Amino acid sequence: MAITYFAEEQIFEIRTNRTSYVFGIGSGGTVQHLYWGEPVAARECAPLLKPWLHSSFDAEVNRDKEEYGGWGGSHYAEPCLKVKFAGGVRDLKLRYSGHDILADDRLIVRLADADYRLRAEIGYRVSGEHDLIEREVTVYNDEEQPVRIDQIMSAAWSVPAMPSARLTHVAGRWAGEYQLRTQPLSEGKKVLESRQGFTGPHANPWFAVDDGTASETGGKVWFGALGWSGNWKLVLEKSIFGHLRVVGGINDFDGAFVLQPGQSFTAPVFTGGFTAGGFGEMSRNLHRYQSDVILPGTRVRKVLYNSWEATEFAVNVQEQIKLAKRAAQLGAERFVVDDGWFGGRSSDKAGLGDWRVNPQKFPNGLEELIDEVKQLGMDFGLWVEPESVNPDSDLYRQHPEWVYQFSGREGTLLRNQLMLNLGLPEVKAFVLDFMTELLSRYEISFIKWDMNRTVTEPGTTSLEDRETNSVWIKHVQHLYEIWAELRRRFPQVEFETCAGGGARIDLGILRYADQAWISDNTDARDRLTIQEGFSYVYSPSVMMCWVTESPHGMNGRRLPLSFRFHSAMLGGLGVGANIGNWPEEELAEAARYVEQYKRIRHLIAGGDLYRTASFRSGDLAAWEYVGRGGEEIAVFAFQQAQYFGYAEKRLPLQGLEPDARYMVTFSPEAAADATDVSAASDTEASVWHGSTLMNIGLPMPLSGDYDSRLILLRRLP
Repeated sequence: MAITYFAEEQIFEIRTNRTSYVFGIGSGGTVQHLYWGEPVAARECAPLLKPWLHSSFDAEVNRDKEEYGGWGGSHYAEPCLKVKFAGGVRDLKLRYSGHDILADDRLIVRLADADYRLRAEIGYRVSGEHDLIEREVTVYNDEEQPVRIDQIMSAAWSVPAMPSARLTHVAGRWAGEYQLRTQPLSEGKKVLESRQGFTGPHANPWFAVDDGTASETGGKVWFGALGWSGNWKLVLEKSIFGHLRVVGGINDFDGAFVLQPGQSFTAPVFTGGFTAGGFGEMSRNLHRYQSDVILPGTRVRKVLYNSWEATEFAVNVQEQIKLAKRAAQLGAERFVVDDGWFGGRSSDKAGLGDWRVNPQKFPNGLEELIDEVKQLGMDFGLWVEPESVNPDSDLYRQHPEWVYQFSGREGTLLRNQLMLNLGLPEVKAFVLDFMTELLSRYEISFIKWDMNRTVTEPGTTSLEDRETNSVWIKHVQHLYEIWAELRRRFPQVEFETCAGGGARIDLGILRYADQAWISDNTDARDRLTIQEGFSYVYSPSVMMCWVTESPHGMNGRRLPLSFRFHSAMLGGLGVGANIGNWPEEELAEAARYVEQYKRIRHLIAGGDLYRTASFRSGDLAAWEYVGRGGEEIAVFAFQQAQYFGYAEKRLPLQGLEPDARYMVTFSPEAAADATDVSAASDTEASVWHGSTLMNIGLPMPLSGDYDSRLILLRRLP
């Protein structure tokens, strides 16, 4: 069994394919973490349960390793649960009260306060083949009086003591998300968080900890990712005694709420894992887990064209039809109209919230464009931003009370818009109703759901909400409920999560979103860095990437079409350039890249990713995708700069069979006859053993600045 309880020792072991996770019931009924790492004999962890007293100033040192601890007594580490009972008591004493091992690889450990009728159920779900454990907690108020919840974390992960513990995480900003960062962890706290109302671009709710020596290909790594799309917090705390643990969940900042008698609250899932295979194996475990457990579907990622950069707000049916014809010539399978199709939307100053087709821009309705797109062999997609409103809109004039606001205070305008209070039932109903009407009336197969604003002035006009609910939490809960209901009503529609780029991507929203827009920065070189950080946790199968103009509008960088396409092929391929201005020869070259992508996209979406080289350590970057059966491999190699006198670059591959032979095709730029992994000509292909490819490496036929190649391999019988 994946979960075992040893009654004599009062120890639990959660066993995955390659890990042991062990905890037990300590003195006084506290539940203490004991071990997490490579498989061990769990019973032999029993001596670790003994209490530890250092002095009267550190009376319960072992409580620093509680599986789920409340704030109270002499425990001063970051608490998982902090409450206030009726009468003002804020002391919480959680004690073990029982457990259930369920047939579907789940464990429920029950805790209860020593005096009050407040209880918590700690849930563990084992994903053994991915070496991951999902954790969540549900708190029940069985008191006859309300209980205020000041802080509720999803889990505390205890990591073995390491003298040189190192944290890996991401930092970022708009148009520069997912920048990898590493730092040593000394005594004290390191806090990663968002207080902006969504996941945020400045950090992302995941962590990885190692002893300072782990690499892409080896070393022990402990890691975790939280599934919550609102305000979140991760606290990495190292004690003076060497204990290191990570507590994570909903951010307690401005987040207190009340549990009424008989009510319960479930915190979001916090998934953790361990690997001895380095950061690469960490990523592959998480990617497989997302594909197998998290994502709502596994449909083929269609090549899309988005008309935003070609037209911006100047949308009209005739220009969109012209672009659609060019997109079909390119080989696109989906045509998406972005902002500007609705209401009085001619700029970002008006119309947001009025979700009616603009009759001046579409005099014959949206059907005219959709029919043309369908006849061209593409399906149709649309951009929406349902959570925001312009003050200059019919919606705001009718319902000014629907926005977040504090009485008597003027709201902050960001991007000329305000945020709707999605926690209000009437606002939730409005969003669900207009989206249902839109998707029922028109033949729409794709929705790009954007959120271009942080939450400010998080007040509410409802007295009950002001006194009992957290508007931050309610917003996310209603968002999830809307997406779940839309997916139920319209199973044929695919959804993309977007928030000014990559500001709302986490394991929570990915339970509802088919794909994610990870950054508004589409420069192919910048994107390689952004995409690398993103791939540490999130699957390339959800990562949308666009080919746009050169020189790029953000930084003026000039890049060849080959480099731009290869960078965008690393995830879901899209085109966002003004292809109406592309000459025919450039459009034909682009069409060949699109055809290449279609023949290998099953590897991008379903294969195992190996980051075989990085610009963080040199002038070569490379991503290798190995199909699940190991028969097909696609390698993308990128060179940033050429230097005179450098030795020949060789790229050691990973994930191959040492004794197997592989047909290797160095695909020329967009050559139509070099796109099939199983059909390479003698003049373009050569045969190599897996051991050679992994230990000596492939010679890289790269020349000049910003050169790139797609290399295809097929394992021979």
